[in-house]
Amino acid sequence: MSAQEFFAAGFKSGSGALAGANVPWLAALRQRAFDRFMQEGWPVSRQENWHHTSLAALEQHEFAAAQASATVPQAFLQTLRNGEAGHWLVFVDGRYAPNLSEVGALPARVRIALLSEALAAHPEYLQEHMGTESDGSSTDALNLAMAGDGVCLHIPKDVHVDLPIHAVFIAVSKQAASFSRNVVVLEEGSQATLVEHYLGEGAGASLNSNVLRVSLAPKAKLVHLKLQQEDEQAFHLGASDVAQAQGSSYVSHSMSFGARLARHDILTRFNGEHCETLLNGLYYVNGRRHVDHHTYIDHASPFGVSHEYYRGILADTSRGVFAGRIHVAPGADGTDAIQRSDSLLLSRLARADTRPELEIYADDVKCAHGATVGQLDETSMFYLRSRGLDEAHARGILIYAFAAQAINRIEAEPLRNRVTRAIRSLLPGHELIGSMT
Repeated sequence: MSAQEFFAAGFKSGSGALAGANVPWLAALRQRAFDRFMQEGWPVSRQENWHHTSLAALEQHEFAAAQASATVPQAFLQTLRNGEAGHWLVFVDGRYAPNLSEVGALPARVRIALLSEALAAHPEYLQEHMGTESDGSSTDALNLAMAGDGVCLHIPKDVHVDLPIHAVFIAVSKQAASFSRNVVVLEEGSQATLVEHYLGEGAGASLNSNVLRVSLAPKAKLVHLKLQQEDEQAFHLGASDVAQAQGSSYVSHSMSFGARLARHDILTRFNGEHCETLLNGLYYVNGRRHVDHHTYIDHASPFGVSHEYYRGILADTSRGVFAGRIHVAPGADGTDAIQRSDSLLLSRLARADTRPELEIYADDVKCAHGATVGQLDETSMFYLRSRGLDEAHARGILIYAFAAQAINRIEAEPLRNRVTRAIRSLLPGHELIGSMT
C-alpha cells in the first residue's frame, strides 16, 4: 500500500473521530483539503517550489498506525528539559501526554489549550485561524485534513509571557505518521516565545507533518524557535504561515539537525506599516540526508523591515536547499530587506542549491541579497593545527564558528544554549569544542 492509499484509508475510517468532526464548517473544510491532496498527489520536482526536492521515497513508503500505548521514559523528558524553566506541552506520536507535560502558572487571561479541546469547546473562534484547503502545497492540505491535535495559544492585549512555551513532539512508533497543527494568536502589544521541538526516539522512518498558523495584531511580537532533531530515517514536512498587522514583529529561528528528508516552508505577510521580521536558519546534514527551506516574505505595506540569514553545513553526500523570495508590492515604499544564504561543504560530494530572489515593484526601497558556497579555510586549519589540535578537533572548531553566527542571533540564553548543545554534539571533536568556545 502506497502512502497516498494509506492516508486515503485512514481519512475514510478516522476523520469522524477527529476533534470537531461534528462541526459542519470544519468537516467540510477537511473534506475539501483531502480532496485537493488526492487530486494533486504529492508535490513533484517539475513544480517550481519543489524543483530540488523529491518526495518519491515518501510516496512509496508504507506507513503504519501509531501505537496507542507508545510511551516515553520520564528520564528522557528530564534530560530534554535540562532544568529549563517554561511552560511544557508534550505530544507522543501526535497524542497529548499529560503525564509528561507541565504547563504551570500563566499570566491572567492567557489561554494555552490543546487544539482538540479548542475545536470541541470554541470552534467558532478557530474558524478564521485554521487556514484553508488552498494554502501552501498539497502536503499542507493533507495536514489540514488529518491533524487532530496541537497547541492553541491566545495572548490578550498588552500581556507579556516571560517564560518560553515549549511544544514538544516526540515520534516513538516505528513508521507511524502524525499530523499536528498549532494556532497562535497574539493581540495588540502582547509578546510570547514559542519553542517547537521535534524529536525521534527510535521511530525510524516515521512521518511528522506540522503546520503553524500565527496571527499577530498591531505591535505584537512572537519569537519562534523550531528545533528539529528526528531520527535519521524520518520524514519531516513543516510549514509556518504568519499574518502580521501594523508594527508587529516575528522572529523565526529554524534549526534543522535531523531526518532523512526535512522541509520547512515559511510565509509571512506584512499587512500593515512598520512590520519587522527576522528569519534565521541553520541546518546540518550528513550521510544521504536532505534538508529544504523555502521562505516567502510579502512586503505588502510600506516601511517594512525583513532580515533573512540561512547557514547550511553539508557533509558526505548530503544535499541542502534554500529558496527565499522577498516580494515588495507596489506602494511598499521604505522597505528595508536583506537576504543571505551561506553554505559550508565538508566533502566534494555534498551539494548546496541556493536561490535567493528579490521581486521589487516599488522605487524607494533598500534591498539586497547574496549567497556563498565554500569549504573550510585551509589557512585557519593550518593555524589551529600548528597550535596542537588534531585534524578532527580543528575541523570541529571551524565548523562551529561558522554555525555560531546563526546561533548568536538567538537572544534568549537558555534557548541559545539548547541549540548550541544540539549542534556541538554532531561535530567532530565536540568534547574539545565545549571547553574552547
